[in-house]
Amino acid sequence: MVDEIKSYEEAGKIVSKVRSDASKMIQNGLPILDLVEFVESEILKTGAGIAFPCNVSINEITAHYTSPAGDTNKMVTGDLVKLDLGAEVNGYIADSAVTIMVPGDNLEEVFDEDTLELNQRIIDASAAGLEAAISTVRAGVKVCEVGRAVEEAIAEYNLNPVRNLTGHSLEHWNLHAGISVPNYDNNDPTILEEGQAVAIEPFATNGEGIVNDCPYAYIFSFLQSKLFRMKNTQRMLSYIEKNYRYLPFSGRWLTENFNEHRVNSGLKQLGDAMAIYTYAALKERTGAWVSQKEHTLIVESDGCHITTL
Repeated sequence: MVDEIKSYEEAGKIVSKVRSDASKMIQNGLPILDLVEFVESEILKTGAGIAFPCNVSINEITAHYTSPAGDTNKMVTGDLVKLDLGAEVNGYIADSAVTIMVPGDNLEEVFDEDTLELNQRIIDASAAGLEAAISTVRAGVKVCEVGRAVEEAIAEYNLNPVRNLTGHSLEHWNLHAGISVPNYDNNDPTILEEGQAVAIEPFATNGEGIVNDCPYAYIFSFLQSKLFRMKNTQRMLSYIEKNYRYLPFSGRWLTENFNEHRVNSGLKQLGDAMAIYTYAALKERTGAWVSQKEHTLIVESDGCHITTL
């Protein structure tokens, strides 16, 4: 029998190491695709699996951006880069994120002093929100109490949490297992229980704290088997079901086995038919910049054990 806690811990150590190494790569002019592919390949080198496509969401893009095949977008000095990654060991998942301001010798030329101070405050606020959440988590605590701690910590920076994004419970082969952990007090009375794995991820912004869908999506997950008249679409769905039945996948991954143009058209057909779920990239509604900080924890009777430190 697989030891559940040991698998969670092993996945956490892998994510922590890859997150640290990838963070050091962030610099002016780095292609987003290079960072994404580094993270994913480093996870696979350990023998672990990728829990979801590496997210590199920049500035007002809040979440769910991973590079499509051939992505030419690059990060530039001063950008707020949200690096969100996950690994699985024996189906047990670690999920973690960090926000880094892209360094550069000309940082003071790119932004005035007030803007630099604001952007650093945005980064610090999500980190403070996570610390407050971690200090609140223990068996018997309501998730709304965790959300209140996040909200209050971020408010001390005169900023807002993103209210329509949440942390989430984790289970075997299940990235979003049913319990949502809010970033504000939403009055949810759900109780955290000892032994639960939870990913907590405060987002902070000087905007409204509401995200909307972008008109593009590069992350998907399998929903159900269906029959399609187009042989390529049917073959693609069979491949997805075989290889990515439980966890999200990137359209970019499919281009190793399918023509890129057919991948794009096939994914649209599969999404329209509800054979797969499409995760649109998310953007802060007012265009304000956003930070994120995330750890995975195991709830204990008197606190929690962080697996992704």
